Amino acid sequence: MIKKKRVDYSGFSLKRLNEPRFAHAKLLAGWIAYFALYFLTENLIPADRFHVIHCALDDIIPFNDFFVIFYVGWYLLVILGLAYTFFYDVEAFKKMQIFIMITQGIAMLCYIVYPSIQQLRPAEFPRQNILTWIMGLIYAFDTPTGVCPSLHVAYSLGILSVLLKDRDISRWFKAFLIVFVIMICLSVCFVKQHSAVDIVAALPVCLIAEIILYGKDYWLPRWQKRFARAQA
Repeated sequence: MIKKKRVDYSGFSLKRLNEPRFAHAKLLAGWIAYFALYFLTENLIPADRFHVIHCALDDIIPFNDFFVIFYVGWYLLVILGLAYTFFYDVEAFKKMQIFIMITQGIAMLCYIVYPSIQQLRPAEFPRQNILTWIMGLIYAFDTPTGVCPSLHVAYSLGILSVLLKDRDISRWFKAFLIVFVIMICLSVCFVKQHSAVDIVAALPVCLIAEIILYGKDYWLPRWQKRFARAQA
């Protein structure tokens, strides 16, 4: 149940985007930039420039169609996370969208400077069901290039970071979000969309975004309080 008061968007129009009341909506333009860069990196980088991302752990992890649920659940996490903050918490929306944009920018730079590709997809699925059918569709439109770091992981951790700081969200729902995001992060390997390397590579990207957004207001005050308690 949402306890917060809904943000008032009455009178909103594109002509009023520069007004302080609605200016935060311009952050959604970051998605236009992302899709433009996605198209460029997917279509303009020569095939011989790609570096294969792989580690020994990838050979141990089997394809598991159960994890398709969490992989697809990522789309709901992004949409609902942005929608919740957009309509109920403008400041949290700003933080979430900026976090996503920072990770987008860093990841796209990595994809251009060090183009990556994974070769982990199974030649055929172990069985046919609705989950493997969905995964087949994803394979068809999402090429195995531009994988390191994983934006699936980076976005999930960014959304989780913002929502965990929301005092109006219950502890039980936060616990659910933690488990759900962990499963999303694991799913990228079990559906063979990413190498385990891509998950690890996403962590410092998220840390950079976290420090940029919360360095002064979150991390430093906590360390200062711990230092003060240690000196007491």
